[in-house]
Amino acid sequence: MQAPHDILDLVSEARARGEPFAIATVVRTVSVTAAKAGAKAIVLADGSMSAGWIGGGCAKGAVLRAACDAIRDGQPRLVSIQPEDLLDVNHVKPGEFKDGIVYARNMCPSQGTMDVFVEPVLPRPNLIILGASPVAVALADIGRRMGFFVTLCAPLADQADFGGVDRSIDGFDIPADHNSGDFIVIATQGRGDSAALKAVLGAPARYTGFVGSRKKFAALRHDLEASGIATEPMNEIRSPAGLDLGGITPDEIAFSIVAEMIEVRRRGQRMTKR
Repeated sequence: MQAPHDILDLVSEARARGEPFAIATVVRTVSVTAAKAGAKAIVLADGSMSAGWIGGGCAKGAVLRAACDAIRDGQPRLVSIQPEDLLDVNHVKPGEFKDGIVYARNMCPSQGTMDVFVEPVLPRPNLIILGASPVAVALADIGRRMGFFVTLCAPLADQADFGGVDRSIDGFDIPADHNSGDFIVIATQGRGDSAALKAVLGAPARYTGFVGSRKKFAALRHDLEASGIATEPMNEIRSPAGLDLGGITPDEIAFSIVAEMIEVRRRGQRMTKR
């Protein structure tokens, strides 16, 4: 069993690697339980416990399930593991969610009660911006303030106007470590449109948007098709990118795009009333 400071060191290492995980902390125990208040464990997205300890099989299964759910929807939860007779007294069933608490049955002979707080720790979502237009500059600024890890892909000579990004690439090459959870926005606006579109075609992403009119997007698609490039992946690109807020200025357009990305990002995290 790792000491608390060891767990915190491992949390810092996991955060640095950019992988999602959950921290399970025992916050209360009643009667006899294997783990005591303050015990911690790190649970990975695949449901495995990478470090720490929060008790034996009586509690482990319920906590691992709650941790996987927390990583999936981004919401913390409190798990209360109780003996069956206490669940009956409280008029709840194992697996039931009530008043912000997920209930589970303690099948161990000890028949103790243990409450475990499960907190997801998710990496910053990646925003890949292609282009150095005024909208791209505004998008990088607003995106970073909204918690995105911003990667700028644009010719190095055009990057001077950016106040700050997390990573920059010279040209329109998508970073090799991109994945299907990334957000991609093409904001070239006339300077490298075709090159940027070619770079993102077939690149897996949670969101891909193009800053420009539908007419312009259609013309670019026609040109790519005429050159023999398969353009079916363009069906998944939002054009024009952003919510229809009536924005005109670069800041307003960038704001509408970030708002749309947040809507996509949080779509599965909305808590429904029960």
